[in-house]
Amino acid sequence: MRILKTAYCGAVSVSLACVALADVPAGIVALEAGDVSGAVEEFQAGFDDGDADGAFFIGRLFEMGLGTERDMRSAVELYSAAADQGSALAQNRLGLMYLNGELVLQDYQRAAELICAAAESGDANSAFNCGLLLADGQGIDEDTAKAVTYWKRAAEQNHVAAINYLGQAYRDGEGVEQSYETAVENFSRTGGAGNPLGLFELAKAYQSGNGVERDLIKAHGYANLASARGMDEARILRDTLSTQLDRDDLEAAQKFAREWEAAPLDQDGP
Repeated sequence: MRILKTAYCGAVSVSLACVALADVPAGIVALEAGDVSGAVEEFQAGFDDGDADGAFFIGRLFEMGLGTERDMRSAVELYSAAADQGSALAQNRLGLMYLNGELVLQDYQRAAELICAAAESGDANSAFNCGLLLADGQGIDEDTAKAVTYWKRAAEQNHVAAINYLGQAYRDGEGVEQSYETAVENFSRTGGAGNPLGLFELAKAYQSGNGVERDLIKAHGYANLASARGMDEARILRDTLSTQLDRDDLEAAQKFAREWEAAPLDQDGP
């Protein structure tokens, strides 16, 4: 199947010749370098050689209007072609479109079929999304324990949202045996990398002493950090804690936040 190559080459704004080169990874490199027409040729060549992701990436260009007019219907056609040939990226994106009813019928069952099929390929975003569907019972039987297994798969690939959802599952004992300590371990991973929700959850843990030794100085510090990253709930918690600390402790809490540094997600959190 040829996928809109001629039409797309005529539409791109980058004035480079449409010469087929190699494959999908090379197309990503070309796209990052600003060579949209070259990227399309690479994606087309990859699709012709059996890499279904080639159609997905051209679909993304149409969806984003990058190098051409935004054309969601063409994007859906390309996602469908890629999904039919096993592209996890396309299955996940098309599944989300069915979930939301974007230019396709809203169909939770079809969404779950696509997204959870993509999750089986090892794609982290798909695994996270499949977990959400399982937790909510959207298009698939509700199963919080199974949702946790998918979030664990995504968390192993440092998927921030999945790690936070795992932390919440352990905190609340939903789908797993409740463990405040394991919850804190997960929030420490994301919070340590600067994620606002992870920082806020650490602040609450130190405020309550659930999973860690109670420490209002650290609680204030983490709430302060999360607030600075735009979390209104964290600001409210920080201000509440401010009334519970004396002057010296408040200065210590602000010093903690001031000197705190984020660490990459694959390193140990605080």
